[in-house]
Amino acid sequence: MSSTKSPTLLDDVRRVMRLKHYSLHTERSYSDWIKQFVKFHRMTERQALFDDSEAKIEVFLSHLATQREVAPATQNQAMNALVFLYKHVLNKPLTKRIDAIRSKMHRHVPVVLSVDEVKQVLARLEGLPQLVVKLLYGSGLRISEAVRLRVQDIDFAYKQITVRSGKGDKDRVTTFAASLAPLLLNHLDKVKAVHDQDLADGYGAVYLPYALAKKYPNAEREWGWQYVFPARSLSADPLSAATRRHHYDQSLINKAIRVAVRQVGIAKRVSAHTFRHSFATHLLQRGTDIRTIQALLGHNDLETTMIYTHVLHQGGQGVVSPLDDLEGAADPQSG
Repeated sequence: MSSTKSPTLLDDVRRVMRLKHYSLHTERSYSDWIKQFVKFHRMTERQALFDDSEAKIEVFLSHLATQREVAPATQNQAMNALVFLYKHVLNKPLTKRIDAIRSKMHRHVPVVLSVDEVKQVLARLEGLPQLVVKLLYGSGLRISEAVRLRVQDIDFAYKQITVRSGKGDKDRVTTFAASLAPLLLNHLDKVKAVHDQDLADGYGAVYLPYALAKKYPNAEREWGWQYVFPARSLSADPLSAATRRHHYDQSLINKAIRVAVRQVGIAKRVSAHTFRHSFATHLLQRGTDIRTIQALLGHNDLETTMIYTHVLHQGGQGVVSPLDDLEGAADPQSG
């Protein structure tokens, strides 16, 4: 009997996920949750996975909620990984009810920068990080959406960006700042030169999801499918081992943001996502309809977008403090 601590179980997980064309990100995430599950129950043999499966999963998920206090989405992801393990890898679909303690939903008011703070941070950024952050703020993109943009996703004529397979695997269209057009066109000229050189060197193929690669077998080398923000160097695809130019590493964008924020002296916890929050909040301040903002952000539920109305009402629902009244009150001893 093979040990579950050996690579064997995870090798099976990876093999099945690749056969089903799951993304590398999902593969790594699911593998990590399965490792945590096995370690939590101290299972040393694969057979242990089959004993009281649902009960084991229930205890593990409850532990995540009560002891580790993970977010509901994190707990759901762990559950999805274990369902995948039992159904597709172990061929033992879960049949009994799992009544795990659910993680509590914590609604946090997002961190938002003022218009002046956005200007200050952008002024401290330069090069590609500055261009990406301008897109985050100008179009309300997530950082993952920005670095995965393809050349054909930017419509300069209609000033719009198409976000493909965003969160929830949905497509959406969002606005595009006209002031970015000359900067992006100049950037794309440089990217095109790199792509042409890659082609001349026998490379130039970009990653395409399985369905697209199958539907458009020659598209991987076409200019329109290339990443707007490609990596600086070629690398081996961890799934296929093919040598490709991946998209720019989003961690480098966040690193540049942290440095810029520190230089400006802003005490807020700022990340790439802060510029998406600021995009939505500043549109609300300008009087943009909340449902329009919902569509631009790609939110399923209007309630998710409504969180930005709370940002506008910070300071006790917009109530002016009585202390401010004292500043304008006449001194009874004067005059």
